[in-house]
Amino acid sequence: MLCLRKAYLFALRRYQARTLSSDLLLSQINNCTHEDEVFSLVGRNKARLSEKHVGIALNVLWQLQKKKPLLLRTSDYVRNHSQFLALCILAENKVEHMENEVIVDTLYSIQRLNVEDHDSLAGVLVTEAWKRLERLSLPALSKFALCLYKQRRQFSPVIGKIAHIVDMKLDSIEDIRILSVLMISISDVISQSFRDRLLKKAEQLLGEEDEVYFNYAKRITQFLQNVKLTYYPLLEKCNKIFLKSASQLDLHNISIIFGLYEQLGFDSAEFRLVAKRLLSESIDDYHDPETFSKLFFILGPMAGSKVRERLLVTAAHVAEGFSSHQVLGILKTMQKMKCRNSHLLKKMVSVLHKHLDSYHVLQLIKLTQYLMLLRCHDQELLAKLKTLLFGFLKSSVIPADTAAIIRVLAMLPSSQVEEIIVNKATAILPQCNLQHLNYIATALIKWNHYDQLHWQNTSELCVKLLQKINDCGFQRLRKAGNLNLLLEELTHVNGEWFQEVIREQTVATCQHLIDQVTWANVLQLSFFLIKTNHRCPSLLDRIASVTVENTDKIHPFEMYFILCLFSVLNYDPPGNEEFFESCIQHLTSNLSCFETHHLVLLGYVLAVAGYFPPALIKTIFNVSFLSKLDAQLEVLSDTLKQRVRSRLMKLNRAVCLECPEFHIPWFHEHYCHHIFYTGRSRINPLRQHIHKMLAEILGGSHYTRVSVLTPYYYEIDFECILDKNKKPLSYMAQNILLGALEGIHWRCDIKVEERKALPPGAQRIALELLDSKAFIKGSHHLKGEAAVKKRHLEMLGYRVIQIPHFEWNSMVLSTKEQREHG
Repeated sequence: MLCLRKAYLFALRRYQARTLSSDLLLSQINNCTHEDEVFSLVGRNKARLSEKHVGIALNVLWQLQKKKPLLLRTSDYVRNHSQFLALCILAENKVEHMENEVIVDTLYSIQRLNVEDHDSLAGVLVTEAWKRLERLSLPALSKFALCLYKQRRQFSPVIGKIAHIVDMKLDSIEDIRILSVLMISISDVISQSFRDRLLKKAEQLLGEEDEVYFNYAKRITQFLQNVKLTYYPLLEKCNKIFLKSASQLDLHNISIIFGLYEQLGFDSAEFRLVAKRLLSESIDDYHDPETFSKLFFILGPMAGSKVRERLLVTAAHVAEGFSSHQVLGILKTMQKMKCRNSHLLKKMVSVLHKHLDSYHVLQLIKLTQYLMLLRCHDQELLAKLKTLLFGFLKSSVIPADTAAIIRVLAMLPSSQVEEIIVNKATAILPQCNLQHLNYIATALIKWNHYDQLHWQNTSELCVKLLQKINDCGFQRLRKAGNLNLLLEELTHVNGEWFQEVIREQTVATCQHLIDQVTWANVLQLSFFLIKTNHRCPSLLDRIASVTVENTDKIHPFEMYFILCLFSVLNYDPPGNEEFFESCIQHLTSNLSCFETHHLVLLGYVLAVAGYFPPALIKTIFNVSFLSKLDAQLEVLSDTLKQRVRSRLMKLNRAVCLECPEFHIPWFHEHYCHHIFYTGRSRINPLRQHIHKMLAEILGGSHYTRVSVLTPYYYEIDFECILDKNKKPLSYMAQNILLGALEGIHWRCDIKVEERKALPPGAQRIALELLDSKAFIKGSHHLKGEAAVKKRHLEMLGYRVIQIPHFEWNSMVLSTKEQREHG
């Protein structure tokens, strides 16, 4: 018994000494300030290192690297050190004895130190963590999920198990950091219902007050991009965090956010303004090809003339150093900028020659598009492009790739359909969706036009293949049973083939699936109907009823596009007042969701429909609002900028004419004067012909005026004045001779104050020729803008006579006599 007691006391003293020594060693490892100190401790104490020591040592090595700037990190030195290899071997041997969190931390540390994913230690750690998945804490689970995501194991069964655990524990997650990491890690294996639960949870947890939320907002935006969903409530919240975190908005982060926004189809003029200011201040700091290409991509499209010129000069200077990916980005940005800088384009083309063989098929397709839009004329490069595209076409087995290759081949100059194209297209037709069919049809139509112009003999091939495409398109539409999938296919379907061949059948199919219209897809359906320019009462009525029933579920910005549909098509659904009032109430309660230029577009859409919500009108016609709008216009694309300015003018005109009680002044005189003088056009032959007819009917050219500008700058094709006995009154002051008509331009000499009072009982007559753009396609129904113009001209005192193109060109008005008396 005494011997046993002595043995026990000896063992106890030895264990205590070892524990003290181990604790001391642990403290020493934790206190290391350089990697070599860690390696020295490891080298001297290999026999005493426990699984805890090993895990802490690897973690400390990463923490020491993390503290250094990116360019000063020495991961290669650490990874290749003999003691690091010893640590990895020890860790691999002790994995089973490690605590759960230590396993995950160790995996995270070696991954950050750039240890290969196929390294045996990484494999053992993943396997052991997988075994203990159910026992991992939420922080450990999120870190493990992130490690797997970095290893590109998005579709691994273990990710599926993690997603299941998150699904079960979602209500208990209260940390946005943990949630945001888990969201991006499991984004590829979740159902739609689970996705929606994650979004609601993120909305609940995501704060806006602290810069600490910047990275979480970035992850959530990445999640939305992963699931390909533009979810406005979260995006707006994330955008506000980015705006409040200007201190963290360096070029790298701005580039990431811009890229995510572009892929999501989301834009923020406020974020653009902040990015423009920050990057313009540091433009001289970016001269190496990698950082400059990012700067050019972001700043180029919104830069002023001076900054733009500097960017173009620098781009040409560093062009030789651009990688294949950077060249693609520069060309894409030049196309966005509508840049016609021949010197820079030549530089980029010269660099392209050495990179061309390194592009994969999708990059080559994009490259071809950019070059053709930039009007590249380098025949050698275009010939090589064509050869490479044909090479990819021959080996392509993916319908989407094949269709896209055929589409861009048709963009190349002097291109014509060849047998290989016909054979490839024919082979993939049964597997093509509507977008792919549209790509091929668009190319064939272009080739067919080219053949007819150049007397080629390949038109018959095009016509036969087009007929097969038409048959496939009709068959696919007849078989369509899911409205959501159909609308997704139709997103990028447009052009001649769609409008002339399958438009009506597509609308008929949507009508057949009308019971599937819900609040979740009314936006996509509205986009589709705006694109088709088709007035389908049953679908429009369904959209209106679903919108009224689900107003609170539809984001205000999405509601704007729904209203746009009814405004553009000039359609009043049943319960029109209830529909518009319900939408307007929802919109005016959420005006803060809109950027300044969006509010202008919204105001215009409502004005066309005849609605002028006081809250919205007073918000827009305010000095501070208009100042903010001027600032934001500077960072919008030229096309959007022009549209917003035009819509503001038209809204201003509508408010002045229809709502004088608001006392809003007309402040677009100078704008209209500039627009009409810079865009003035000559009288076309049809107007000359009609003016001559009117002169004969009324008794001379001095009884009518052509291309007249009214107050508020409406242009009328013809104007005449009839007295109380319906007899024409002469414009003696105008005195235009028929022979001089060819030289007549816009008349800008009629201002409100210069319009003479008419004799008692006299009336101004406005005669308008309406082309097909004024009507719904395939219909005699006026579109919104044409109807508003008539309404406003009547308010200005005109009697408006509109002659639709289909009447002027019809048999009803086929003779001179019929036109004179029609």
